[in-house]
Amino acid sequence: MAVLARYRTATGAGVLTALVLVLVFGSPMYRNWAADHANPNTAGGWFLRLLGWPAWRFDSNDTFGNVLADDLKAILLIVLTGVFLMLSTGQQLARARGTLSQFFAGWSAYIFAAALAALLTAFIRSDPSLLAAFQSAGNGALYGLFVGWIIGIATLGHWRGSS
Repeated sequence: MAVLARYRTATGAGVLTALVLVLVFGSPMYRNWAADHANPNTAGGWFLRLLGWPAWRFDSNDTFGNVLADDLKAILLIVLTGVFLMLSTGQQLARARGTLSQFFAGWSAYIFAAALAALLTAFIRSDPSLLAAFQSAGNGALYGLFVGWIIGIATLGHWRGSS
């Protein structure tokens, strides 16, 4: 019962939602399906492919550094979502339960988490560069912008505290 009580907070709800998004849409099975069935020249197809951005994989013909970077990016996205949600649950927002400020706190936490996860893991890849890190962070922010509203909705109506 104590485990379920933890997910009543905005942070718990946001982290649980991020975990589901990463596990389901970042999976190789979903990404292969989206590559085969989603037309990238339509808005819906583009969005379906974007959902697979936090890609994770265990085996690949790619270099070890690239596989590690992808897996670490997916893990960091979940962890950093929790960190940014905890940082936005201060006393000044404690009375914001169910308001738009709570929605935007969840959404922005996911944008920042995706951008920072991509930035940090860009240096693990083979042939890292500062330009590639900036581009990767931009891709993460784009993902967070278009998918983060799901985290925002998940955090609505939950307590902002960390109890």
